[in-house]
Amino acid sequence: MRGKTTEDQRLVELLDPVAEAAGYEIVRLRLMGGETARRLQIMAETPDGEMVVEDCARLSRAISEVMDAADPIKGEYTLEVSSPGVDRPLTRLKDFATYEGHEARIELDRVAEGRKRFRGVLAGIDGDNIGIDLEGEEATAMVPFSWIVDAKLILTDALMKRGAEERAARIEGDDQQDTPE
Repeated sequence: MRGKTTEDQRLVELLDPVAEAAGYEIVRLRLMGGETARRLQIMAETPDGEMVVEDCARLSRAISEVMDAADPIKGEYTLEVSSPGVDRPLTRLKDFATYEGHEARIELDRVAEGRKRFRGVLAGIDGDNIGIDLEGEEATAMVPFSWIVDAKLILTDALMKRGAEERAARIEGDDQQDTPE
């Protein structure tokens, strides 16, 4: 899910070690556009879920060095490195545990219980299965992670509050680091 196409997957394999060496994790990578004006979009974050502008610039420089040397993309492209944002894509098994209790949209590669799309509240993980509480259903639906082709958090007040609290904690931590003792 971190890469949609075969070319995306190849780029994830090339760039994962670069991101990890720089202290980041690639959340999602997409190479978009046709033969001209292509855009390589990389969403990343630190292992603890942070990604500020300086982090984007640092990772962009590290990736650019490898991309220039390896030249894996034919033609010109623009590199765009960003944070996943508040209503982020869920691409790794750990994302579903991290955002347990928040509303998400999940799309499967096959029909399950008569549909391919689900919307509900994330209910954690059990092994390689994702739990999701669907509106009007008593039992938690368990979906194999390997069946998921797309998943994204839904922007809600609770998610916005969580994002604001995380930003406030990050700012407070930065302020405390800047304060001389």
